[in-house]
Amino acid sequence: MQIDFANQFDKQLKKSPNKIKIAFQKRLSLFIKDKYHPLLDNHQLTGKLKLCRSINVTGDWRALFKELNSGEIVFFVVLGTHSHLYK
Repeated sequence: MQIDFANQFDKQLKKSPNKIKIAFQKRLSLFIKDKYHPLLDNHQLTGKLKLCRSINVTGDWRALFKELNSGEIVFFVVLGTHSHLYK
């Protein structure tokens, strides 16, 4: 599995609090080992975000990604709080 990040995602991660940066790195490691681990709550989104999937970073923070090339490539698109991403 190849993992890539959108420029927007990189900027959002860089601007996020240190606690979120650390939490994302831990969740990314878990994701690499088992992308459907229960702590991640990996699920398909609906509506205008139906092409994306979401994983939990913390209780309120989410990382949205797209699976490309039949899931061989995971492309993280945006990072933010639940209320910010799903407004």
